[in-house]
Amino acid sequence: MNDEKPPRLYLSPPHMGGAELDLVREAFASNFIAPVGPMVEAFEAEFAAYTGMAAAAAVSSGTAALHLAMRLLGVGPGDEVLVSDLTFIGSVTPVVYQGAVPVFLDSDPATWNMDPALLAEELEERRRRGRRLPRAVVPTDIYGQACDLDRILELCRTHEIPVVTDSAEAVGTRYRGRHAGKGAQAAAFSFNGNKIITTSGGGMLASDDPALVEEARFLAQQARDPAPHYEHSRLGYNYRLSNLLAAVGRGQLRVLEDRVRKKRWIFEAYRAALGDLPGITFMPEAGYGRCTRWLTVILVDPAAFGADREVVRAALEEHNIEARPVWKPMHLQPVFRHCRVVGGGVSEDLFRRGLCLPSGTAMGEAEIDRVAAVIRRVHRG
Repeated sequence: MNDEKPPRLYLSPPHMGGAELDLVREAFASNFIAPVGPMVEAFEAEFAAYTGMAAAAAVSSGTAALHLAMRLLGVGPGDEVLVSDLTFIGSVTPVVYQGAVPVFLDSDPATWNMDPALLAEELEERRRRGRRLPRAVVPTDIYGQACDLDRILELCRTHEIPVVTDSAEAVGTRYRGRHAGKGAQAAAFSFNGNKIITTSGGGMLASDDPALVEEARFLAQQARDPAPHYEHSRLGYNYRLSNLLAAVGRGQLRVLEDRVRKKRWIFEAYRAALGDLPGITFMPEAGYGRCTRWLTVILVDPAAFGADREVVRAALEEHNIEARPVWKPMHLQPVFRHCRVVGGGVSEDLFRRGLCLPSGTAMGEAEIDRVAAVIRRVHRG
């Protein structure tokens, strides 16, 4: 009897396009083995051109990009920042790093992103009661789907509140004909190893305000003042991306549109394989843009399907297939138990029923069938 497990099927592993190694060799040949260099400069320029933004600063992570944005907006002790409830913790920690307090806003069930109606209610309630307005609003673009940025900007503009998008999961996402995040004061992107393109670890802060981006670069390089010696009049951070990783990013950026097409193909393949099962539904796509489908996400209705999300996940794990629950809402995280939430029921339901399926762009029909077969067996009981 052969008890050997089939190969591990990961959630969203890196997928190299072919040009990365040549670009890394070029970086080695230049001897710029540092967090500065021509690859960094080229990556920033190419990413800004792709997103249509005026400028971009390559940094060590998406969280670092958001932290720089919070610092540059003057977020500090005594401030509150409105953030998405359904998100990764990296959307929220930069607020706390600055000594401010996050307030969580629930999701719109039609998009899974920050609900603009709740944002409108929250801002109006603060105005009516004479309460202090939030220092900033940080909506997340979840699982490759853009938030309704124009509506959020309209609401915040009335009160002169800056908006920074957490677009870590939305490289390649389109919103009303433009790239996700464009129009906000700044947008933070991630190139973590599981993202649609990767630099192993890394991020980008992009904006249509070149002065803001230039200041971010300055702070990301320990805020070193121009002098022949090391002079510092302000505290900065060690947040810059290395020249070698930027070389990887340049190669990845060249295949980004191919990766988006493949992610969307994977979603449609799953829908064809599982869409007829009672109790299985898929994350909706907003009519205002193109979701990259960074991860294909299903909702499992236990009453109709015959098993809950966790039973499905455990069955997949038993067959060496990685699947992951939807983000646990921030207001349910122990570290934020004392923070306020506006709503919360939608994000709680999505967490309870949501499951992210393997969505790596090297997958083919055989891998889709392997996942679907396990889920179908769970349904049959």
